[in-house]
Amino acid sequence: MRIAAMPMLLPPGTATPSLAGMAPTSATIARPHDHAHHHGAALAEAAQAALEARGEQWTALRASVFDVLRRLERPASAYDVTEQLSTVQGRRVAANSVYRILDLFVASNLAQRIESANAYIANPHPGCRHDCMFLVCDRCGQATHVDDDAVTGRVREAAQRAGFLPERPVIEVHGQCAECSAATPV
Repeated sequence: MRIAAMPMLLPPGTATPSLAGMAPTSATIARPHDHAHHHGAALAEAAQAALEARGEQWTALRASVFDVLRRLERPASAYDVTEQLSTVQGRRVAANSVYRILDLFVASNLAQRIESANAYIANPHPGCRHDCMFLVCDRCGQATHVDDDAVTGRVREAAQRAGFLPERPVIEVHGQCAECSAATPV
């Protein structure tokens, strides 16, 4: 899901900020790209390709953890992923192994971490890097990833003006999703 820049966040007459001149890291460079969201087997294949492109192996356990993560409808904790994986495999899986794999997935852009919930979701476009912005529903737990390089670019610029070198800005907006707000009586 790609949502256009939110003009109310920029002062009137302000041009969309350029990401040029920002600290160039692979996690922050915005460039024209195919922003296709993958689903099902195509998502698993894209994740495998992205991980292997980093020189990492796509092991059976990593594939299983990703499979559980991509099937979840809501962000899940590492323990939730571990529990589901243990159920699927019919044996106990060590939580510390799942934590390490999830950390690798986040570092490799295969998964995203909802910081405030200490939970993870599969990244539907693992070959594409953006700073993270999430709309988190406090009622149902749904998290929607929003790509808006103009907004995250402004956050990076503000940090740099303050003498701070941002590594990984994460913006979370808490509230109610469209479904929950529609279901809430006025």
